[in-house]
Amino acid sequence: MRVVAGVDPHPDPLPRTGEGGVGLRSDGQPVVLEHSRAPEKMAADKVRCEACPVLCQISPGKLGACDRYGNVDGVLTRLDTLALVARPGTDLVAWQAAQQGEWDGSLVAADAPVFVSGIGSGTTYPDYKPAPFIVASQHEGVDMVTVVTEGIFSYCSFKVKIDTDRYLGPEQATVRHRGEAVGHVSTIEYGSQFLALGGVHHLTGGSKKEGRIACEMMMALGNREPVELQIEGGASVIVAADKPPIVDGVEEQRMRVGCGSATIGIFAPQWFGHADEVVVIDDHITGVLSEHQAGKFLDMAPTGIRLRGRKSTPGRYFQVANPGSGWGGTDIVDPLTIVEGWDARHGARPGLRMLMVSTTGEDSAWFVLDDQLVPRPAEMPLEVQRVVDRIGENCEPSLCSVLYVAGAGGSLRAGVTDNPVRLTRSIKSLLVNVTCGGAPVYVWPGGGITVMVDVAKMPAMSFGSVPTPAIVSPIEFTMRLADYRALGGHMDRVRRLDEVLAPGAYRVVDAAPGNPWPLGVVRGSGR
Repeated sequence: MRVVAGVDPHPDPLPRTGEGGVGLRSDGQPVVLEHSRAPEKMAADKVRCEACPVLCQISPGKLGACDRYGNVDGVLTRLDTLALVARPGTDLVAWQAAQQGEWDGSLVAADAPVFVSGIGSGTTYPDYKPAPFIVASQHEGVDMVTVVTEGIFSYCSFKVKIDTDRYLGPEQATVRHRGEAVGHVSTIEYGSQFLALGGVHHLTGGSKKEGRIACEMMMALGNREPVELQIEGGASVIVAADKPPIVDGVEEQRMRVGCGSATIGIFAPQWFGHADEVVVIDDHITGVLSEHQAGKFLDMAPTGIRLRGRKSTPGRYFQVANPGSGWGGTDIVDPLTIVEGWDARHGARPGLRMLMVSTTGEDSAWFVLDDQLVPRPAEMPLEVQRVVDRIGENCEPSLCSVLYVAGAGGSLRAGVTDNPVRLTRSIKSLLVNVTCGGAPVYVWPGGGITVMVDVAKMPAMSFGSVPTPAIVSPIEFTMRLADYRALGGHMDRVRRLDEVLAPGAYRVVDAAPGNPWPLGVVRGSGR
């Protein structure tokens, strides 16, 4: 790796000492350094980085393992550029020009056109040091502070929602990547299947190879790159955020419109008069129109059909087939295999018209009973085909959603305040807005600060890693300046936004469509 030329050093660097990384300020308080005296066995031209537990010994012109810090002429220097999230409808150049006048000594700058994200900010692990950037700005006349850092997370994972009826594997089955266990199959939710991937046990609880591959997989998922996974007893699937899943080499197109029973309920009036029987095949609940309550409301005549499976309520059948990649998420290739027979005493008759269709409309067939009550394939009437097409029209595109979950506890909070529990309580009281790369997060209830964020809402390439192994990801805490002071924040490290931007070591990214402006959702900070 090479040092990137033209990038300004870490702003406001802390002074060096020769002993142990701690010096004294003029007021007698300790000054914590980002690096300490080189160990005796380390080459004299190297510098040691103490931003994380890896303690990289960095040669001249090289970067550390996180790609954030490097050795520039014997000085430990932050080399990655900050990522600024642009506020829609604002002009950063014009705003900066307006800041060139004389500074009046205030901590804030007028309404900020950008939000300083944690991407590229660097870490301060263990966080007895203040966060790398504590930025003062203003939103609609309210003085704000955003504490910006990149956390090093071992306690983190990804929840992957896969919109498909195709069988991926049994619940609790191990998920592997490049042969190593990296997660497991979770529950199926209406039309989607979930995987739980990563987590501390895979990162640190197994072999070194398992931890390394799990970390590589997690970083790729967070950065929206495709990842191939093998599910024990199931399918091979390629997933990437906001992309269709590829199951056993076939790209999925549609998410089911509903279960078989729901499909009957939605389209029953449109089939009425054009078909005598409709069977919607589904792995979970297969629907039979003539028996279903929707058919009863339409006063449809019974057809005498006898279906495999376990009957639930009228017109709803469980376990008509095994899970698979066939019709409606079953292993069915020939739909007639689920029909056990016809009973003339209960409505079966020659000429009876039957549609069999899947929950996505991708599979369908039309049959007519002959004189021996045997269903024979026939050409589907145009009116029936239109309804089958409408099923497909009502199916949403099949996508993978990747949600990042991380526990922002431990010493990370000390980079924000000298009394960490106040930060936790302020977040739960909605006085502090938590974001990841400027993207909104869901903060789980209960103890601690457990956040969940859609990686598709974060800027591209938001995730990194260190060889611990652990994931490096951005996190920001935004609040009113008065609230930051009250919770024991590091007020002596607060810096104006225009001061942070002055060196020019930043890049600007657009906020994802629909993301709220992070400074605008803090209680009391304006609309």
